[in-house]
Amino acid sequence: MPAVRGDGMRGLAVFISDIRNCKSKEAEIKRINKELANIRSKFKGDKTLDGYQKKKYVCKLLFIFLLGHDIDFGHMEAVNLLSSNKYSEKQIGYLFISVLVNTNSDLIKLIVQSIKNDLASRNPIHVNLAMQCIANIGSKEMAESFGYDIPKLLVSGDTMDVVKQSAALCLLRLFRTSQEIIPGGEWTSRIVHLLNDQHLGVVTAATSLIDALVKRNPDEYKGCIPLAVSRLSRIVTSSYTDLQDYTYYFVPAPWLSVKLLRLLQNYSPPDDPGVRGRLNECLETILNKAQEPPKSKKVQHSNAKNAVLFEAISLIIHHDSEPNLLVRACNQLGQFLSNRETNLRYLALESMCLLARSEFSHEAVKKHQELVILSMQMEKDVSVRQQAVDLLYAMCDRSNAEEIVQEMLNYLEIADYSIREEMVLKVAILAEKYATDYTWYVDVILNLIRIAGDYVSEEVWHRVIQIVINREDVQGYAAKTVFEALQAPACHENMVKVGGYILGEFGNLIAGDQRSSPLVQFQLLHSKYHLCSAMTRALLLSTYVKFVNLFPEVKPVVQQVFKQHSNLRSADAELQQRASEYLQLSIIASTDVLATVLEEMPSFPERESSILAVLKKKKPGRVPENEIRPAGPQTHSIQKTDVPTNNNANTTISSNDSAADLLGLSTPPASTNVGVLLDVLGDTYNNNNNNNNNNISPQNNLKQQPQQQNLYNPKKFVCKNNGVLFENDLLQIGIKCEFRKNLGRLGLFYGNKTTFPLQNFSTELINSNEWISKLCVQIKPVESLLEAGAQIQQMINVECVDDYHDAPSMYVTFIYNNVPQKLTVQLPIFLNKFFEPTVMNGPSFFARWKNLAGDPQKSQLIFRAAQAIDLNATRAKLSGFGMQLLNGIDPNVDNFVCAGIIHTRSQQIGCLLRLEPNRQAQMFRLTARSSKESVSQEICELLREQF
Repeated sequence: MPAVRGDGMRGLAVFISDIRNCKSKEAEIKRINKELANIRSKFKGDKTLDGYQKKKYVCKLLFIFLLGHDIDFGHMEAVNLLSSNKYSEKQIGYLFISVLVNTNSDLIKLIVQSIKNDLASRNPIHVNLAMQCIANIGSKEMAESFGYDIPKLLVSGDTMDVVKQSAALCLLRLFRTSQEIIPGGEWTSRIVHLLNDQHLGVVTAATSLIDALVKRNPDEYKGCIPLAVSRLSRIVTSSYTDLQDYTYYFVPAPWLSVKLLRLLQNYSPPDDPGVRGRLNECLETILNKAQEPPKSKKVQHSNAKNAVLFEAISLIIHHDSEPNLLVRACNQLGQFLSNRETNLRYLALESMCLLARSEFSHEAVKKHQELVILSMQMEKDVSVRQQAVDLLYAMCDRSNAEEIVQEMLNYLEIADYSIREEMVLKVAILAEKYATDYTWYVDVILNLIRIAGDYVSEEVWHRVIQIVINREDVQGYAAKTVFEALQAPACHENMVKVGGYILGEFGNLIAGDQRSSPLVQFQLLHSKYHLCSAMTRALLLSTYVKFVNLFPEVKPVVQQVFKQHSNLRSADAELQQRASEYLQLSIIASTDVLATVLEEMPSFPERESSILAVLKKKKPGRVPENEIRPAGPQTHSIQKTDVPTNNNANTTISSNDSAADLLGLSTPPASTNVGVLLDVLGDTYNNNNNNNNNNISPQNNLKQQPQQQNLYNPKKFVCKNNGVLFENDLLQIGIKCEFRKNLGRLGLFYGNKTTFPLQNFSTELINSNEWISKLCVQIKPVESLLEAGAQIQQMINVECVDDYHDAPSMYVTFIYNNVPQKLTVQLPIFLNKFFEPTVMNGPSFFARWKNLAGDPQKSQLIFRAAQAIDLNATRAKLSGFGMQLLNGIDPNVDNFVCAGIIHTRSQQIGCLLRLEPNRQAQMFRLTARSSKESVSQEICELLREQF
């Protein structure tokens, strides 16, 4: 509390000590109640209290209030303290009033009168105490009461500098409450001319006030521009010895410089050539000083220097009129991209995003493309990686679009979940805007769906369909490409949607090849049917009826699908209606009628991609106004739309929405939505069973027991965190994992691939001595009934207590078609998942490598490569292993070195790795060194199986 030591208020010090020594809340309340009773008796007693005693008791009340207890007396005594001539007593009175007195209090008139008396005082300390109280309360009543007194104090020639400084800040506080209190007319000029004041403290406070006034009425305060430039010039050209009182670690008046630069950002470049030239000289001087050797190694010096520099760069970007300054600013920021300070790298990337939008500096920004890509890939801080993605998006143009899009696609596979959705939108926008060959655009979007399907919004896959329909030259390629993409053992539901739409329209363009015959196309699509949501199934039913028109030979097979009980009697009204109407259409309609109703979709009208609108909504104010080339080949005008629609006659089949297109792009989600299917993130499998193993033939007897052929290899998750963990003819288990230090979270997704519900569905962890004491695993309950074609989710939390060797397994049990089933599935919770990447330079790495040279600390394996050595593939696997891949460390460019720290509850275990491939002999030598022998051995064993 204030003045406890200075005034020797021993009673207050004892009271505070008593409170701190209380052992319980009850003891504290008892002591406080006792003190309140004592203070109340003193205030009501016959004995008159002197100023010291009043101050002491008011201080105690204030302390009790700050502890969270209500105070309902003592206010009058605090008001009485305001009339004291002693600073400490007046200070406590004002402090109590600022904190405890309500503006509706009956005492407010007395308080206002006391404040007015102090404002009129010749003692500057009393005047400042009064203004601090006004600012602390900051109410509209205070603004009305002192709206004339404070401005008068501010501009009066008799006012002391210290009072002027407080008056400016007090007026700023009241202005934020009530903007009407600032007088206009002659007052404007008098306030603006405070920028010429001899006292830099007054100038600093006045600059903050003027900045707020300018934002309300920039034209009225336009006269501040030459004064601000003049003051800035004097500061920038002075040395740190000229402004000793306002020099901070060899930087003259850095905070005032920042405020002046911000003030100037409210206006366009000065019209007066002299003022403009002087401002440019200031900015050049600031950029020059940034290149000078630092005058101090302390962080405060660099912080102050860089604060002025970044604000100067912001002003240069805001004016966007001086090519030389813009290029110099870009080069200066480029130097910060390699700085060791994370904040500097972030700020540099943020400012370069703005420079990339200027025609004068766009090319200069592009010169730093490699460093920006490296920042996106290697930065530890996700916010810096996000900023690097923003900059790549901003610097992209026709000359570098393919390279940037490819780098963003590569990084997307390992990107943080928090930035994936935005990255998907940006890749989609760039691919469309700069596509000269639309086959490349189709490849990019399909890769997006393959890599990050869960984060591909409807706007993205709607847009690729619009473009394919509007461009005849890409339709055959799109059909062939999406057909190949659908052959993956597991593909994302968005891929199924795109495939269903495109094959339904253009499947005939690839039907001449026996490998993509009409029946093969149908079987391929239908193999995904029971794993999809109701909305996607509705789209596929529309594709099937299109096949009836395009390929009469598949008509019987399609009709059997329409007749299935799960469709005709589906709980989803949209599915039921489509199945019944499409069935009748295929039976009753003549060939000509069928061809008319199910003819190819016409071109969509030219319109703006809605992807950009989505991105702007996610990042308001941070997305440049980029135009996106429309789907059609002729025009570049942009109109906004939301989803593809068409008013052709063949779109009226669905009675729920007469304006919906035939294949259901705009069908609303069904009420029985079973959730989003797995994001397989580019899974590939060594599947020798072809892609038709999971096809569902309508002629199959529903009671027939399927042959279960498993897709199961948990070790493939050593170097990745997402994909399909297990799959057979009955069940698909997908997984998504994320790990932070010694903690992890897994999401398991169980998909029923059959037409029967899986009953008594349950999971059970298999305890093992190998890990039971070294891992803490908590499995959340899972629903006991897994409906046909549905999906359920289960969450698992894990903590690494100590290093271990064997990952835990669990039983998955259920009843299918009255037959009990039991699966054993190993969870991919391997020791490397708890790695934290560690950046090291060459000397540090090899010094640590030598320290860990003892036999108990290292493990080495020499083994033959399972397949031809591909250095890029090897690099990708090591990047996903969890350690930091250190480039340029090993003298042999073919070798790989990594560093990381394994986090457990009990300790942190540093680990170094060296992988030496011999491409001629097709052999690897793998060496791991750590502070713990068991860790080195486990790391080697885990990596050996990956190569």
